[in-house]
Amino acid sequence: MTDRGFRALLGILVGLCAPVQAESCVLSPYHLGLTFPVSKVEARWACPLQAIIDGYTTVNKIGPIQVSLSQPVYLYLLARPPMAAALINRLDLGLHKSEERGPGRFWGDDGEGTSGILELVYQDRTNRIYYVEGVHASSILPHVTGKAVVFVRVSPVNDAQGDDSVDTTLVAYTKLDSRMLAGLVSLIRPWVGSTVGRKLAHGVHVVNRLGQEIREHPDRVLFEAMDSPSLPNEEVAFLKHALRERPPAGGATSTRPVAP
Repeated sequence: MTDRGFRALLGILVGLCAPVQAESCVLSPYHLGLTFPVSKVEARWACPLQAIIDGYTTVNKIGPIQVSLSQPVYLYLLARPPMAAALINRLDLGLHKSEERGPGRFWGDDGEGTSGILELVYQDRTNRIYYVEGVHASSILPHVTGKAVVFVRVSPVNDAQGDDSVDTTLVAYTKLDSRMLAGLVSLIRPWVGSTVGRKLAHGVHVVNRLGQEIREHPDRVLFEAMDSPSLPNEEVAFLKHALRERPPAGGATSTRPVAP
């Protein structure tokens, strides 16, 4: 082999062994009238999120829906889905289940045919961005899998009685995994869209009912949290502090628990 041929072969081998440069993916900050700080999302998430957003089956905007919780308590529960699910179950508000599967990664089941993995991509005091892989079963389609990107906006407000509450708005892009179903998107989009919208709204409304219980029946909430098997000590301590610092209905606000 000539020297030129050897160098050409070496170049080919180096090219085959070298890592492939990933195509740059850019996320838009604008989503159905809301702006999110996508520039702060870790680079590893850009392409997975963009694939769903650009190739979505449905996109839904839900809210704003008012939730009867102060912002610190609401953010605390958002960061701990297993705690929220346990309280919802113990207070007979739903059949939710949740387990932590790693930092910022949770498995959840709403008890009504939908389950999956929820992964936190970004958070601050106002915004949350989640990546979701889930499955839904119904009488229409027994097993539908898909992925979603969910943007959440949390805004502190006061309710009609002057109590601290939050408005929650969600924007969700959903993409079905099945090529066959994706090919029928024009036929099933209304069903998928209404199902996703209903699930999102129901989830926020259940959390609102939990907030109402915390506000109206604090002793019952604390009893259920401490009933065997008790919630983790840290979570019980936070609830005690939140309930102790809770202002009377329609009264002036007082010192709030510090959000995580």
